[in-house]
Amino acid sequence: MVEVFMLAKLKKLFSFEPTLTPEQQTHQLNLAAATLLIEVVNADDEISIEESELLPQLLQTSLNIDHNQALELIDEAKQTQRQSTSLFQFTEQVNANFNLQQKQQLLLAMWKLAYADGHLCQYEDQIIRRTADLLYLKHSELIQMRNQALS
Repeated sequence: MVEVFMLAKLKKLFSFEPTLTPEQQTHQLNLAAATLLIEVVNADDEISIEESELLPQLLQTSLNIDHNQALELIDEAKQTQRQSTSLFQFTEQVNANFNLQQKQQLLLAMWKLAYADGHLCQYEDQIIRRTADLLYLKHSELIQMRNQALS
């Protein structure tokens, strides 16, 4: 028991992560969600006009930010997405901070983006399904969100 306590103290001592303010934490979470949406947009190597118009709208409504903040977040998310190696770093943040309904809304936004240009690319589908798995969402929730996006 003492060893576990000491290990925890040592990890904390050698952790070089600065403490983030609530605003910085919110921004990091918004960035993670936006980056997941960018993954869908970039999946088919074509960014349609419909996708580029829908993305800021989805960010504004789901993250409660204004249009300019959405555009800035998109630019930052594009850069973050280019530097990322997996979806896990983003889904980990979402899992730690989103409730079930928020995760479902994120997945719904991903489906809406995937269908924005009128067809679903296999790579968009794969990213959404992988994200749903990483967010610990059930297959039935995945299908429910897809059906909502189609209606």
